[in-house]
Amino acid sequence: MRREPLAGERVSLRPLGREHLARCVVWFNDREVTYFLGREEPLTMAEEERWFNDYRAKVDEEIYAIEVQGNHVGNVGLHGIDRSNRKASVGIVIGEKGQWSQGYGTDAMRTILRYAFRDLRLHKVNLDVLDYNDRAIRVYEKCGFIREGIRRDELWKRGRFANLVRMSILENEFSA
Repeated sequence: MRREPLAGERVSLRPLGREHLARCVVWFNDREVTYFLGREEPLTMAEEERWFNDYRAKVDEEIYAIEVQGNHVGNVGLHGIDRSNRKASVGIVIGEKGQWSQGYGTDAMRTILRYAFRDLRLHKVNLDVLDYNDRAIRVYEKCGFIREGIRRDELWKRGRFANLVRMSILENEFSA
């Protein structure tokens, strides 16, 4: 795992540390934030600490705190990094709602993709996004992601089933 920050144009990606967990718990207990994520259940600090301890032992996960002028505003991570097949999944959250629609997610995504393709030498990065998360889909398309398909009625979200859109980007489609 990388130890030094990754520099974007407007954000810095710092390896997620224990000092970031309390803020994450607040975000993952905010119904406005979780409306756009795959999770709904309340999260305790003890659960987050257990998750963090498990995460630190993994070799196929890299999660970064998104910082803007030293303030932690979200997280972005590469998951299921498969070095043999040169692929991974990416996930992102801007948890500070006052920072939504400011371009920080786009910059963080471009920064993590640059790292994935140039430093990790991955060939493909994919993601799943709720079909009603129009803002995120626009960001992903702006970064070069292509829609691969729809996973129908994949998640039960607030009393109804929701579709997930599968998107991906290949190394030759990414231009930083």
